Amino acid sequence: MSHSSMPDRRPGRRLFLSATLAAVAGAGLARKAGAASPLTLYSGQHAQTVALVTGLFTKETGIPVRVHSGDGPEIANQIVAEGARSPADVFFTENSPDLVLLAEKGLLAPVDPATLAKIPPRFSAADGLWVGVLARENVLAYNPSLIQESALPASLLDFAEPQWKGKIAIAPTDSDFLPLVAAVAALKGEAATLTWLKGLKRDAALYQDDEGVVAAVNRGAVATGVINSYYWARLGVEVGPEKMESRLYHFPPGDVGGLVNISGAAVLKSSRHPEEAQRFLALLVSPPAQEMLAKSEVDFEYPLAEGVAANPVLKPFSELRPPQISVASLGDNRLAAKLLREAGLI
Repeated sequence: MSHSSMPDRRPGRRLFLSATLAAVAGAGLARKAGAASPLTLYSGQHAQTVALVTGLFTKETGIPVRVHSGDGPEIANQIVAEGARSPADVFFTENSPDLVLLAEKGLLAPVDPATLAKIPPRFSAADGLWVGVLARENVLAYNPSLIQESALPASLLDFAEPQWKGKIAIAPTDSDFLPLVAAVAALKGEAATLTWLKGLKRDAALYQDDEGVVAAVNRGAVATGVINSYYWARLGVEVGPEKMESRLYHFPPGDVGGLVNISGAAVLKSSRHPEEAQRFLALLVSPPAQEMLAKSEVDFEYPLAEGVAANPVLKPFSELRPPQISVASLGDNRLAAKLLREAGLI
């Protein structure tokens, strides 16, 4: 059963939502700037984040940006289908498996070494075909009027136990859930992951997206829910601190529930504007862009450039203790999607 909650604030939030073509803030500045050819950005990132960085890029370069937005896996598969005919110059998405898929298909151009050097190597592709830009931590939102922090589980995997029936919410059709499934598979194997997912199918209230999960927990419809910390911070801005009834719970060090998701970007091998596309990636990891995002009230992700502090509403990045899983080991979403289908969750 699917529940309703907050309106969807990112185009293509669900796995099967149709992509939309949108103009971004800052395009007007570019039109005034003259005859620069537009850069085409295919985006699986949040619309608010994209508007900030494209506006900054246009302001600094005079190059307009056309944005084609949708859910990350959907847009990645669209690029695969388009192949060398794709009009995309740049792909910017929330989760690394989308980029891994395009790299496997031979569709990405190497990122300029100077751009890669701005980000610690573990957050980017080992072969230099995409660069990490931002990160988000998986957490639990919980409502202390329904459950105490001391009663929360030591592991994400515990939610497959019968005692959690009706007490946990998840959003299995949200693209952010796919890397979490992939991480469990990498650590525990396919069979154990399928058993875990079947337990969640029995126990969990299902929502369309993380926004729905955190809103349900906050209003007391369910005791706890699996989300990225981003969505809890965004809800706080939206409703105000006085209406935040929920809290965040960080899983113990090393647990798969504390996975850190990497948002990254790449230049398409077929780009008609490769130099401008490389400039866009360079801007994404530059101190001005990273600091702008960290200080904004719309993007509550961790900047990955060295020396840029995260928004203080987030737990300091240096204090996170995620499981030791490389971006490569998360794969390209295909296994995660297969297991979710087998469990009846999508």
